[in-house]
Amino acid sequence: MTLEDKLTTAAATGNTAEVEDLLRAGAPVNGLNCYGRTALQVMMMGSSPVAQVLLTHGADPSVTDGSTGATPLHDAARTGFLDTVRLLVQFLADPQAKDNTNNRPIDLARDSGHTDVVDFLQAL
Repeated sequence: MTLEDKLTTAAATGNTAEVEDLLRAGAPVNGLNCYGRTALQVMMMGSSPVAQVLLTHGADPSVTDGSTGATPLHDAARTGFLDTVRLLVQFLADPQAKDNTNNRPIDLARDSGHTDVVDFLQAL
């Protein structure tokens, strides 16, 4: 298993300590796993500590999914994780980015009933 695959697995399971260890061991923060995704794209969206570590180490908050055009901000907004949404915006994720269906993160949050995320994104 490559470092990229190990990093994305640790991020997907919300294992902050392992993410930190792998980054220290030289795992590229924006490296692609065997499925063509970065750790930020597959991270457990509810794990803001993992998001913080990845973003602090230079993860690209605007990376887009090749098939959907969604960014991590789209995913966090759709699933209602306000802390992760705040972190992504703090690290300059574009709240106006549109996915392949022309939806912005706020649109996905609204469709999913996450009013706290909608309120935050409207206030930007």
